[in-house]
Amino acid sequence: MSEHKILFTGTAGAGKTTAIGAISEVAPVRTDVRNTDATVLKATTTAGLDYGELTLDNGEKLRLYGTPGQQRFDFMWKILARGALGLVILIDNSRADPLADLDVYIGGFRALIDEAACVVAVGRLDTHPTPNLEQFATRLLTHGVLCPVLPIDVRDPAQVAQLLDLLLIQLETRTENCLS
Repeated sequence: MSEHKILFTGTAGAGKTTAIGAISEVAPVRTDVRNTDATVLKATTTAGLDYGELTLDNGEKLRLYGTPGQQRFDFMWKILARGALGLVILIDNSRADPLADLDVYIGGFRALIDEAACVVAVGRLDTHPTPNLEQFATRLLTHGVLCPVLPIDVRDPAQVAQLLDLLLIQLETRTENCLS
């Protein structure tokens, strides 16, 4: 049985813990602590990591890790990125400057993005329609990154599964290209 490490990242409140919890087959491991960041309107925030698991139809297991969102915990980003085959960047479009948030995570995970599959998922587009998905795709291109960008409701297991499907398709395509 193969196992694959998938990493979820994004700002505090973007939905990493919720996304992993929506799809994990096991009770997710959470390292939430009381939130002391007044800019994030939630009671707790991830200080270490989130963890969940998902078994695919072919028996392969996805190990799902969520990073802390706050930049002061960026040392955990590097630790958690080791060995990851895919990266999901979750963006909260209700924040003051979601494109700048994307820049932070592109920079923070650049080495992983260059060697792994990546998907950007934008939440809260229904209530905060700008910037739109095309603007996110354009911003990615300014960084030399080409990856899928799609809307997300992290509470919906089907939408989170779609993110993982997109990552796995990218991995499969990379493997096929390497074998050709």
